[in-house]
Amino acid sequence: MGKRLLWSLVLSSALSAVGAQAAEKTAIQVMHQGDPGFVAAYGKVAERFEAANPDVDVQFIYAPHDAYNEKFSAAVMAQQLPDVMELDAPFLANYVWSGYLQPIKPLIDKDVLDDMTESNIAQGTYPIDKDLYAIGLTDSSVVLYGNKKYLEAIGARIPKSVDDAWTREEFETYLEKLSKLDGVKWPIDTFRGYGIKTEWITYAYGPILQSAGCDLIDRKAWKAEGTLDSDACVDALAMMQKWVKNGWVVPQSAGTNQFFAEGNPAALALGGHWVYAEAAATMKDNIVVLPLPKFGAKGASPDGTWIWAITKTSAHPEIAGKFISFLLKDKEYRTYVASQSGYPGLKSFAAESPLYAAGGPMAIAFEQASKTAVARPPHPAYPTITSAFMQAVDEVFNGGDPKEALTSAAKKIDQDIEDNDGYPPFGDEQ
Repeated sequence: MGKRLLWSLVLSSALSAVGAQAAEKTAIQVMHQGDPGFVAAYGKVAERFEAANPDVDVQFIYAPHDAYNEKFSAAVMAQQLPDVMELDAPFLANYVWSGYLQPIKPLIDKDVLDDMTESNIAQGTYPIDKDLYAIGLTDSSVVLYGNKKYLEAIGARIPKSVDDAWTREEFETYLEKLSKLDGVKWPIDTFRGYGIKTEWITYAYGPILQSAGCDLIDRKAWKAEGTLDSDACVDALAMMQKWVKNGWVVPQSAGTNQFFAEGNPAALALGGHWVYAEAAATMKDNIVVLPLPKFGAKGASPDGTWIWAITKTSAHPEIAGKFISFLLKDKEYRTYVASQSGYPGLKSFAAESPLYAAGGPMAIAFEQASKTAVARPPHPAYPTITSAFMQAVDEVFNGGDPKEALTSAAKKIDQDIEDNDGYPPFGDEQ
């Protein structure tokens, strides 16, 4: 046999071996959202996972934050669900009820499951069978950020704990005083710039209604009429409309960072926990973190964030679970999330996050999780609930009548539930 033929055979054999090795790799698809920093962080985690598991190929499917549900719906229609999907916690009940997800406990490392905070367990649990369907490194909350210089100038009281939160009367008095203070263009940024394509309005403004003594829907009868359009909810939304009419609220056209923008034109901010990292970078010691005000007899705050689930159609659920476990334990990923003021959903991550420790700058945010957190309604009709409510708020902020807007929203929600025969077995737990 000639040398040329021999080398040809050797090369052919080697290439075949490489091809066979590549063909033996198991591919899992991971659908996610996130800003460029998180997208890059996920990519690096995948590289480390593949290095530790050379027989696995992690393939990412990116969907923009404000179009995520539409892209997932398209995947459902095409019968091309990913193995792993990131989902916004309040949509969990809808996804489980629709048959898209599988219980996750058997697929996640036990040490990770044992590490979950109560709020993390709650956000990933389906209320009917009480099983866990999703898990995350983080949870979330909204707090009231303040500019210390402006607050001192008007003599505002600085609450030291959630129990000490401002009352509605105090809050509105401070808004009025701030509106007359030199250097303040707007008393408060409520991040209207997020618009109505994200969960922001329901997530951040819903607790104002709940604190005022009402809710988006009756959580036993699962009926919106008589609850969402109640006097308490109408009064709460009319209160917020007054803030807008008075020019106290940063308009949607001004974007989403007026609290920490150059010159600090907004004195307060009703902002997510994620705002802290960027605001503190420019404001330094001038930023103060306050609990959400009490708009009624009790305080209320939101929880629930983007968490990881495994689809029922996954051909490789064990590998999918292995990847999620790896992600949640990955040191470099956790360091990055901590740098973004990530709100702890694992006890070990809380220990690594001094922001949220007792005495830390964001300790009040973590305190809210155990004292005032109210999850968004865990019901399959949630996509309709949030859409109807956000449209109502947007209408009211643009001059609409609060009673009419909330009545219309309540009817839309109840009609959706009726059209789906009550989403059984929801409604049976009355």
